[in-house]
Amino acid sequence: MSAYSPAFRRPIADLFRATAHWAVSFCVKEGISADAVSYFSMVAAAGAAVCFWWSRSYPVLLILAPLLCYLRLWLNMLDGMVALGSGKASARGEVLNELPDRVSDVIIFAGVAHSGLCAPLFAYWAAILALFTAYVGTLGQAVGARREFGGVMSKPWRMVALQFGAWITLVLIWLGRGDFRAGGLTILDWTCVGVIVGCAQTVWVRLARIFSDLREKGPRSIGPAVAPRESA
Repeated sequence: MSAYSPAFRRPIADLFRATAHWAVSFCVKEGISADAVSYFSMVAAAGAAVCFWWSRSYPVLLILAPLLCYLRLWLNMLDGMVALGSGKASARGEVLNELPDRVSDVIIFAGVAHSGLCAPLFAYWAAILALFTAYVGTLGQAVGARREFGGVMSKPWRMVALQFGAWITLVLIWLGRGDFRAGGLTILDWTCVGVIVGCAQTVWVRLARIFSDLREKGPRSIGPAVAPRESA
């Protein structure tokens, strides 16, 4: 059994975590690794992306796409629980827990970008800001502060935003108003704009907390400074 314990764990509602207890037991019993669960989360994200991509031709896929986004979140939670439950948590595992998340963010928003229901520019900027929020969150841990998960547009809330955007779009299509625009933008355009603005707020909040944490710790707790590289 590994004695390794992750330094910081994402806060997850107990009710949501309780849905995975049976799956943790199954994975541990059958020898399904946490890494495999992480890879399956990317498969779920790819499925969501394909559903978004084809949703203009087959609008009913707008029901399935958000559900696959939530499956991706559930698998993201499960991988860490399996690692701890099997006693195989490790620093390597923490890296493999983060990387599939970032791949999944890009894949999903790329699917939205090419759905024909959203301006690609908005969706790709949403993907960029999603990556930036995660980067800032891990940056704090890298410099000796806390791993930050705060802000209004963390990973779960990005998926919630996409769910509402997709389902409102579907209702409008069913009502014969698929060309509806507000201020010249579609519902999914506004969804991505909301994600972008929310991510900007999230980055601000996380940076503020990191700087505050570093001030409280003081320079001695951060470790020895690295000598600057000499210029050529």
